[in-house]
Amino acid sequence: MSSKFPDHFLWGGAVAANQVEGAYQTDGKGLSTSDLQPQGIFGAITPRVDGDSGIKDVAIDFYHRYPQDIALFAEMGFKCLRTSIAWTRIFPQGDEEAPNEAGLAFYDRLFDEMARYGIQPLVTLSHYEMPYGLVKQYGGWGNRKTIGFFEHYARTVFERYKHKVQHWLTFNEINMSLHAPFTGVGLAEDSSKSEIYQAIHHQLVASARAVKACHEIVPGGKIGNMLLGGILYPLSCKPEDVLETQRQNRDWLFFGDVQARGGYPAYMRRYFRENGIQVEITAEDQQALRETIDFISFSYYMSGCVTTDEAQNNTARTNILNMVPNPHLASSEWGWQIDPVGLRYLLNVLYDRYQKPLFIVENGLGAKDRVEADGSINDDYRINYLNDHLVQVAEAIDDGVEVMGYTSWGPIDLVSASKAEMSKRYGFIYVDRDDAGNGSLERRRKKSFYWYRDVIQSNGNSLKDKA
Repeated sequence: MSSKFPDHFLWGGAVAANQVEGAYQTDGKGLSTSDLQPQGIFGAITPRVDGDSGIKDVAIDFYHRYPQDIALFAEMGFKCLRTSIAWTRIFPQGDEEAPNEAGLAFYDRLFDEMARYGIQPLVTLSHYEMPYGLVKQYGGWGNRKTIGFFEHYARTVFERYKHKVQHWLTFNEINMSLHAPFTGVGLAEDSSKSEIYQAIHHQLVASARAVKACHEIVPGGKIGNMLLGGILYPLSCKPEDVLETQRQNRDWLFFGDVQARGGYPAYMRRYFRENGIQVEITAEDQQALRETIDFISFSYYMSGCVTTDEAQNNTARTNILNMVPNPHLASSEWGWQIDPVGLRYLLNVLYDRYQKPLFIVENGLGAKDRVEADGSINDDYRINYLNDHLVQVAEAIDDGVEVMGYTSWGPIDLVSASKAEMSKRYGFIYVDRDDAGNGSLERRRKKSFYWYRDVIQSNGNSLKDKA
């Protein structure tokens, strides 16, 4: 296909500190909420005791091996790498006045290494982790004081890296707090809706304050939000199904509406009123929320369906987002439905709604890879998945959607977020480590490594449109 991608399109990959870095207590790092979730974001919360260990404690040892990994990303031609700063490397408990210099110095080294190869950082301030000290001492995002702690952290890293990082994100998949409250806002899983939405409100205010700080501190800096793009279709054209689909899509679009439009939409106020949800929103909060993001970023892995048929809904209550399966789609080994056209649809929905640039910051296929006798890894299934999704991105660009870039999830194998598995591999680069933590951590190029290198080098011209 002829390329429809703009000349300065930001091709690359995306990782998260808690899934790659390891070194979980090195150089003064404090305990994060992720460190208390050894089985992933939907697993039990387990207090740390002396002598215990989890797979994320080492992860893929990116903290010590990043020069090797950045070189491999450069070999593929990356223009951009999305990563996150581990908040607890900078403020180990979260409420300190002075930052931890060793933590700040690590990210200086990381960003300098990326600059050597011309790779732009896209940095998430909070990616599925926060200082456990803030949960223990203050009740996490349920406490209004956490807004100030986060703003202090954001201003600290903006000042430190203002000449090294131009693109920032506030909170990873901010709408996931509705499904995993401890992961998202540091609250117990059985918290009430009022408690969860109050914590979310505090986070939205903190996000807006970080946007203001970025605009004040970082010359030419751009800062976006980050949504889990769980687009839903009506299972039938029954009007009740269509209306319920709109309602459920608004559950997550609400986060984008506040961050991109600067206030709470009327439909959300009605939802709060009719469900007895009490959220304290001050005049100062409303003023803060008017500081809106520069671009919309999102993850996209799958779509789902909605029906008002309760019997069918009951069968869907086993997957992450309670999505009703689409009978027209195939699924991955983990039951995630594969819908490339859904990405084009989602891009159009978001652009129609916000008229802001869009950035696809996560998209990929988790699968079990096999190392052949000759050492090769022939992951054609991953190539096909990514090719078909990128073809649809090109179509959306042709539709008139402004797309800034595409960072595939997990360009190197990492510990999966949902269940803390190594066997659920996303990468173009294989890492020799298994779910039990065994392995040499050796890196190995997969077949998809060379495929993605060609995609970037050709600016999308090498993609194969199978239509």
